[in-house]
Amino acid sequence: MLLPIYAYGQPVLRKKAEEITPDYPELSQFIANMWETMYHAEGVGLAAPQVGRAIRLFVIDTVQLEEKGKDVVGFKKVFINAQKVEEKGKIWAYEEGCLSIPDIRGDVDRLDTLTLRYMDENFEEHTETFNGINARVIQHEYDHTEGILFLEYLKPVKKAMIRGRLENIRKGKVKVDYKMKFA
Repeated sequence: MLLPIYAYGQPVLRKKAEEITPDYPELSQFIANMWETMYHAEGVGLAAPQVGRAIRLFVIDTVQLEEKGKDVVGFKKVFINAQKVEEKGKIWAYEEGCLSIPDIRGDVDRLDTLTLRYMDENFEEHTETFNGINARVIQHEYDHTEGILFLEYLKPVKKAMIRGRLENIRKGKVKVDYKMKFA
């Protein structure tokens, strides 16, 4: 089932998400709905707060980037109750966007290596290190579970330039090919 993606201005996007347990109601169906919603919106990642649930869960599929010829070995994973263990490496800028903030992109500086402890959809614990674009996509979705939007990393000049466009998104004055819920 396609879920509405919550647009910039929705309070759930700024809320720190709560951990969940294996008895979370209808978890497997919710995860399936998240995958369907993400693919329909042509995303590579989607966090639960983006569909209105303030829980520590996100899904990522960077295999799509690999298939498009990007320089990445992709993966498809569910991340539950993720916690950063370490970020290190070189800082690199990359243009990011977000399904909750359509038609706005901007350069975000992030470290290129991330070690993360998380549970998969079977609540088996993993600690893994990710690099490059894979690390970046995880960092972006992880930030959603912390109530952080990529906008916070933008330079002040860029923030000033997009202020009006953000207000239009908040008010629902944006056209997208997927269902959105506005403030």
